Amino acid sequence: MKKTLYSLMLNEEVVREVDALAHRMGTNRSALINRILAEYVNYVTPEQRINDILSSIESLMAPSRELVPVFAPNSFSMYLKSSLEYKYRPTVKYEVELYKGEGERIGQLSVLFRTQSMALISAMADFFRLWCSIEQAHLLPLTGASVEYALGEGKFIRSISAPDVSCSSQELASALSEYITLFDNLMKAYLAGRLDAHGVESAYYAQMLRAPVHI
Repeated sequence: MKKTLYSLMLNEEVVREVDALAHRMGTNRSALINRILAEYVNYVTPEQRINDILSSIESLMAPSRELVPVFAPNSFSMYLKSSLEYKYRPTVKYEVELYKGEGERIGQLSVLFRTQSMALISAMADFFRLWCSIEQAHLLPLTGASVEYALGEGKFIRSISAPDVSCSSQELASALSEYITLFDNLMKAYLAGRLDAHGVESAYYAQMLRAPVHI
């Protein structure tokens, strides 16, 4: 969204209170005034939509015992922590980052992991490659959206495409929550040997058929 510089005459006491509130909220004066004015005229800014989506994900995932959400209001990203079913239970973090601009890609999901086990690193890389091939086979023909993937040291990144249907912030939050939950469950099952490649693909396809929103 394009922003323009405007000059406003404001009461000093009002500005002082605005600055104090902005500090408590972890934002700045301009951003807070923009948000207040947008709410007054019933307009949802890109920043507010992102905040609504991420805070909804936090609420949806809070009851989960597998994924622990970590979100700071007024930011454009959040983390979800999970533990693998593997010896010393290494931690995996999912970072959801959303963009303010409009376009086919609205954000990205990063899977962050740290382990010294070469066997686990290899198995996780195999799962990530399997996941990419499954989505290319089933998701791309359905939505037509091109998804980008990147695999590096301790990190797997997947772009988040705009939904194939118009949806609310709550619906998009639900879609993202369900996607991350599915990914986490199937990765754990694959690494633990409970599912092979065919089982992962079958579970993904079944969820895709049930999901009302695809990202």
